[in-house]
Amino acid sequence: MSSKSTVGSANPPRGRIRISVHHSTTRILVNWICFTSVLFITVVESHPKSVQRLKVSPNNRFLIKEDGSPFFYLADTAWELFHRARREEADKYLQDRATKGFTVIQAVVLAEFGALTVANAYGHLPLENNDPTKPLEAYFRHVDYIVHRARELGLYVGMLPTWGDKWNKKWGIGPEIFTRANAEQFGEFLGRRYRDSAIIWILGGDRNPETDAHLDIVRALARGIRRGNSGNQLMTYHPMGAGKSSTWFHNDAWLDFNMFQSSHTERDSPNYRYTVSDYSLIPPKPTLDGEPRYEDHPIDWKPEKGWFDDYDVRQAAYWSLLAGACGHTYGNHNIWQMWEPGRDPVSAARTPWQRALSHPGAIQMGYLRRLFESRPFMKLIPDQSLINDAGTRADHVRAARAEDGSFAFVYIPTGKKIAVSIGKIKGQRIRGYWYNPRNGSSILMGLFFGKVLEEFTPPTKGRGNDWVLVLDDATRNFCPPGQVTAGL
Repeated sequence: MSSKSTVGSANPPRGRIRISVHHSTTRILVNWICFTSVLFITVVESHPKSVQRLKVSPNNRFLIKEDGSPFFYLADTAWELFHRARREEADKYLQDRATKGFTVIQAVVLAEFGALTVANAYGHLPLENNDPTKPLEAYFRHVDYIVHRARELGLYVGMLPTWGDKWNKKWGIGPEIFTRANAEQFGEFLGRRYRDSAIIWILGGDRNPETDAHLDIVRALARGIRRGNSGNQLMTYHPMGAGKSSTWFHNDAWLDFNMFQSSHTERDSPNYRYTVSDYSLIPPKPTLDGEPRYEDHPIDWKPEKGWFDDYDVRQAAYWSLLAGACGHTYGNHNIWQMWEPGRDPVSAARTPWQRALSHPGAIQMGYLRRLFESRPFMKLIPDQSLINDAGTRADHVRAARAEDGSFAFVYIPTGKKIAVSIGKIKGQRIRGYWYNPRNGSSILMGLFFGKVLEEFTPPTKGRGNDWVLVLDDATRNFCPPGQVTAGL
């Protein structure tokens, strides 16, 4: 959508000029474009896709594919997928997540809820006598099926070799079965078996190392995986709530990117602080929130405090990404545990997982991905100096701009009026949009000229009325925000 035919003067006056198209018309046109993008996703994701090896970008801030193209890490947590799902259920789940635009599925081989003693959906246990050096083939054939099916759909599996209670019980079921020696053997087995699969390795499993023995086990597991796959796949670490992988492993060569868990304790929890902290580390490594507040999760695990909703999901995602994260993880409290009637709910799960697939937060993560992929997002750097008043708590505004000044994103969670230093955007003409993260539509505002500081008032305000201000160098002729013509 170009403004060239609607701007009548070759030498416009200084200040702001609005394009002479009524907003309702603009909204209809842009919505139609975004709708065609949704159709595009559905068609493409129904066919097998090639999956390339992943690498860290040259600037150590993002993840890329082997051919150098950007990779947007957008994960869903399905911790119990290997353990609890039948194949037809896994098919339905994976197809749904691929269609919605997810790129990674985080799942656990030795899962949390009795995986060592409670058989999978086909009656198989993973290990003989709980011995990590004696994996049982029947169990791993089921894991193979899910990994292969994910790849057919263009999805990577963020594979956790084990939940943390198997090496640091602390709470949960356990038992602790890992030593430094058998962890290395188990890691080598997994690394060799899945060396040619679309895997991202995630160690930890919601636990922090608390002793030298714990550190030895984690590093031995990493060493074994590396021996098995010849260092062919990316690896990170999933800590407990309020934990960061960088605390223990930032300088370890096996840790390709950092992961933190901002967890499920409160609304408006400032998860961007974890991102900012990791972003400042030397040497730089990509980072992301591997477990933020989940949709339909009781706040602080207490239903009487209420439940996190799709707004909580969006807020955490945009806050972290615009603070410098390389991607983000979504979670739904019902889906990670594959809850359904007849199964004991964990922490007050209340919605059958197949119904929870359609919760709005998951759909809106696809809109988030399309927004970022509609611009060269690997140029983004966090820049709070774009805004004059970032605000606090629920009102906190996050901003990032392209390092070459070609565009900027500003996330406004409660629709408050803000002032933006548009002089940081390159070019004499700046094109502005409002992007609606709730439905993936955008509203073209017009062109802005000459001013150093410009005030913007979002179309609506209040909790749940979040908006992304998109500012472009008009000479770049970017498509409307969220319009994706290729890649998804």
